Amino acid sequence: MINKKKDRLHSIALKLAIFTVGYNIVEFIVSIIAGLIAGSTALLGFGSDSLVESLSGIIMIWRFRKYKILDKNEEDKIEKKAILLVGITFFIFGIYILFESLRKLIIQEKPEPSVFGIIIAIASIIVMPILFHLKFKIGKSIGSKSLIADSKQTLVCLFMSVSLLIGLSLNHFFVLWQADPIVGLIIVVFLIKEGYELLFDKD
Repeated sequence: MINKKKDRLHSIALKLAIFTVGYNIVEFIVSIIAGLIAGSTALLGFGSDSLVESLSGIIMIWRFRKYKILDKNEEDKIEKKAILLVGITFFIFGIYILFESLRKLIIQEKPEPSVFGIIIAIASIIVMPILFHLKFKIGKSIGSKSLIADSKQTLVCLFMSVSLLIGLSLNHFFVLWQADPIVGLIIVVFLIKEGYELLFDKD
């Protein structure tokens, strides 16, 4: 009975991971396109984080599809490599968004208002709290530290969505173009923090 319940929770965790990857890939594509059209570093940074989130989701898919097949040593070895790659990706995107944000502030390059960007941010603010709650609850139930960590990344995505919405709204409604690169810098902090925790935090 206990094993059946555990299998069911693992199955739900796998479905959540698949949904997370699918959602974040769509979010990445739309954010990057909208960011390029509007010249928005905040949107480009948000899209970059969505790509990293999808990579983290892929790790979760692998874990919950193979949890009955691989032994713990094989599982740990592959996950460490995946975490290393994801952590490096955070730093690469963080450095890029930092450069673009500072460049736009210095040369005063003004992004176009982006209605699509505002819609993307609102959609994430609706979806991410639900995903966080489900992942965290199941992670606690099955004792999965990786799923709990993944849920916290989803929570960070929620914070970034709120920051993005504020920045894009200020630019759209009040023509405060500086809000976009400033939000880009805030996103850099999130990206570097996540990358650091993945690569160097041993807790």
